[in-house]
Amino acid sequence: MKQLLWTIVCCTALQVSAQKYQRIHRKAVMVDTHNDLLTAVIEKKLQLDTDLKGKTHSDLNRFLQAGVDLQLFSVWCDGEKQNPFAWANREMDTLLAVAQRNPDKLIITDNLASMETAWKQGKLVGLFGVEGGHMIENDLTKLDQLYAKGARYMTLTWNNSTSWASSAWDETMQPEKLTQKGLTPFGKQVAQRMNQLGMLVDLSHVGVQTFWDAMNTTTKPVLVSHSNCHAICPVPRNLTDEQIKAIGKNGGVIHLNFYSGFVDSSFKQKETAFLQTHARELDSLKQTGMQQEYAMSILTNKYADEVYNIRPTLDQLLNHLDHIVRLIGVDHVGMGSDFDGITSAPKELNDVTDYPLITKALLERGYSKKDIEKILGKNFLRILKANQL
Repeated sequence: MKQLLWTIVCCTALQVSAQKYQRIHRKAVMVDTHNDLLTAVIEKKLQLDTDLKGKTHSDLNRFLQAGVDLQLFSVWCDGEKQNPFAWANREMDTLLAVAQRNPDKLIITDNLASMETAWKQGKLVGLFGVEGGHMIENDLTKLDQLYAKGARYMTLTWNNSTSWASSAWDETMQPEKLTQKGLTPFGKQVAQRMNQLGMLVDLSHVGVQTFWDAMNTTTKPVLVSHSNCHAICPVPRNLTDEQIKAIGKNGGVIHLNFYSGFVDSSFKQKETAFLQTHARELDSLKQTGMQQEYAMSILTNKYADEVYNIRPTLDQLLNHLDHIVRLIGVDHVGMGSDFDGITSAPKELNDVTDYPLITKALLERGYSKKDIEKILGKNFLRILKANQL
């Protein structure tokens, strides 16, 4: 009898715990600052308002199922694609068409009152984040046009540098290719124009010199849309403690990237071995015109069991969050998954519907309901509003 009572008590406690984290997750405003689904559906010839389970990390119905309230969709192409501004418009038009077809599920707006109304109606709010300054083709007018269409941040560089800003990849891995480091006078004009528009300056992907030049130029809180901590995983894409502290002083927010290679320092070697095993198949996909990142995603979906075994854990991802909180506090961290732009995430995070597990893990780590609400979305909403002023 005692054993039966103990079993009932334990089951009840687990049920209450499950209800608590799910309730907190549903009531909180959930914001993800970086998802590459627009590129994925174009590359894979899919429609994002159809059931894409098993093909992508995300689709319209899964965003709603996961409790995502505001999704910033990445507008991206690599530095090799011709006419990146035209590509950016194609990606944005893709989402705008989905919103037109699904007015009961999706709205594009940055008006906070309209957002709150949409959330009460169970809708997803969508905005755009331009990933890489090359997308504006050295033209401030094109920056203005992307803003007018719904872009609310721009990453000053992707891995490729522009003529006006150097990337983390180039500054670290191939500095001989650079004619200058940091922001040129035109680069500073770009950051200043973004401040004037109310467009967040995003410092993911940028080189160290570009980072400091941007911090010395911007007059508003910055965004880091999808990066982690260099102290835990020392790759060029992650932030040093000095950079993290500067973002704290600026009032900005760092959003964690789920990519395994930015979470776990041992992952890259394991991934390289996987790609070598399937090199012929990867080359075959790329020969069709598919960009490298999406050719790799086809392989990782096909050989999911192999990839699963080399993925880090959710705990390892949240170690990055704890590190940021220790340095600058809970007001400066959020989530920027990079879903549908990455080939591997922590084992517990297989697609967007697993977001509630982050809330559960944060509770288990001792974060309060108020802290979790900040991490999930309130921190981003604060800097979005600050940039609009």
